[in-house]
Amino acid sequence: MRITDHADEEASDDTLTYEEIYSSVIQGEVIENYPNDKPYPSCLIMGRNFSGEPIHSVWAYNPKIYGQY
Repeated sequence: MRITDHADEEASDDTLTYEEIYSSVIQGEVIENYPNDKPYPSCLIMGRNFSGEPIHSVWAYNPKIYGQY
């Protein structure tokens, strides 16, 4: 998993730990897919932090590294 500088700044601004973000992704749900995003397909995931507040995060998928989906 690679975290961009932008994502790192957003997490810091929102006082979110990586553990909270990871947990929100594992327990959350994909609410939008962006199959034509460049440079990689991505999706928007909505989950919750440890206090139950919503977290929205965008995740990209590199098929060259992980295979086709």
